[in-house]
Amino acid sequence: MTLETKKYSLSDLTRYFLKLGTFGFGGPVALIGYMHRDLVEDRKWISEDEYREGLALAQLAPGPLAAQLGIYLGYVHYGVWGATLTGLAFVLPSFVMVVLLGMAYKLYGGLPWMQSVFYGVGSAVIGIISLSCYKLTIKSVSKLETDAIKSRWILWLFFLVMVVVTAITQREEVWLFIVLGFTYMVVKAPPKWLYKRKASLSVVLLAGTVFWQYEPDELIKLGLFFTEAGAFVFGSGLAIIPFLQAGVVNKMGWLNEQQFLDSVAVAMITPGPVVITVGFIGFLVSGFSGAAVAAIGVFLPCFVFTVLPAPYFKKISKNASIKAFVDGITAAVVGALVGSVFVIATRSIVDIASAMIAILTVLALLYIKKLQEPYIILIAAILGFCIKTYL
Repeated sequence: MTLETKKYSLSDLTRYFLKLGTFGFGGPVALIGYMHRDLVEDRKWISEDEYREGLALAQLAPGPLAAQLGIYLGYVHYGVWGATLTGLAFVLPSFVMVVLLGMAYKLYGGLPWMQSVFYGVGSAVIGIISLSCYKLTIKSVSKLETDAIKSRWILWLFFLVMVVVTAITQREEVWLFIVLGFTYMVVKAPPKWLYKRKASLSVVLLAGTVFWQYEPDELIKLGLFFTEAGAFVFGSGLAIIPFLQAGVVNKMGWLNEQQFLDSVAVAMITPGPVVITVGFIGFLVSGFSGAAVAAIGVFLPCFVFTVLPAPYFKKISKNASIKAFVDGITAAVVGALVGSVFVIATRSIVDIASAMIAILTVLALLYIKKLQEPYIILIAAILGFCIKTYL
């Protein structure tokens, strides 16, 4: 990339992502749309080809979609320093917000008025996630059309298997995602090396470094768990929910079901990447140290898997075997997401009023154009407070 193509400084780009991380509501789809509008169409800092390459890499590699795209766009003209500063600027505002909300939650979470607020918010979150599941399914697996389903029936099989497995067992196993991804790669686009020698898979788990001495064993567990989640989740930030729900609630017992749902709600009402909910969860488990370790654990793999392949991505993106592997994993992850939403909904939709809030949320998102999730969350909070206080 020549110097003449740079129409902005690194500080300009960093300030842009700091602003986007502070005021960018709407989830991953909205955030990547803002980047295209602002950086490609309006300011022309990034070319259309550069943006498309970044989006393709973000979809191919594990990690939250919007954060990865932002990191790649920072890398385009300013290398590792650009990727680092844009990534930090994008994530930092929402991290600060969820830590502050975590402090308020710990102080006031037991009060009736706050429980009433989260009663409504939790129901709305179920509606938001349910609609997101539908959108992710038709985008990642196929549209609900006969020909499309027939042509991608293997992906639909993986999807349905993971829905059932997750709903019954209430947990996910990373090895199963990898097996399904590898199976689809062998069926659709077997790599040449498969015929030359026996296949070997090596999985590298990145552990976040613990800088605090407060409850070190707990921090190490947090770091390992959230690094695993960040290293094996593909696509939208919502796709991390099955991992979190299974690990945080069922396996580790760090949070109960209601606290977990409240954590997802916090992610919905704050700007920036949805996956920043891990900061809130980490804070509830082990204070600020836990929040920092959880955030590092999730975003470090995202950074590594974006920066390392970036120089070689044009070749990697055309590899049919890699595309097939990711397609298989993505279908399985989306299926697990649907299964986890079913599990959460059965525990969170406790009466007719909460069910109505969830249904109205879906209808509002479908039929009211440009309605953003934070406004729905605010309305749901008011409804929940009124229902629990006056009815």
